Formats: sequence, C-alpha cells, structure tokens
Amino acid sequence: MRLTDGGNRAKGGDQMSLIDKLTGRTKKAAGDLAGDRSLRRQGAKEERKGEKKEELDRAQSRVEEKAQEVGDLEKET
Repeated sequence: MRLTDGGNRAKGGDQMSLIDKLTGRTKKAAGDLAGDRSLRRQGAKEERKGEKKEELDRAQSRVEEKAQEVGDLEKET
C-alpha cells in the first residue's frame, strides 16, 4: 500500500506554503511602509496560511509514514 505520489505532493506543498509566507511578509512590510493597517493584516493572514500549510504537509507526511509501517507489518503477518 502506497499513499505517496513519489514525494511530489510534499514538494509542491512546501513551495506553495513558502510562496504564501513570502507574499504575506511582503504585504506586511508594504503595509508598514505605507501606513496601511489593512494591508499589514492581510499579509499577516497570508503568512499564517503558509505556516498552516506547512503544518498540514508535516502531518500528511506522518500519516504516510504510519501507513507504510502498517503495510510493512501486514506483510510480515
């Protein structure tokens, strides 16, 4: 039983979360420079979204590892 797609999902997820975090930081900085609290809040939300995507990727990786362990144990019995 294999739940992974050869590592492509995790890599794509990492890139998307990085993009969200970078975009968020950029918007926060732009909001600070322009004195635009709304833009700064939007950036902070986007940065948090990127962090949550990273957490999700880590959790999905742990699930895949456990599924592999279960599959290996099933083969042994």
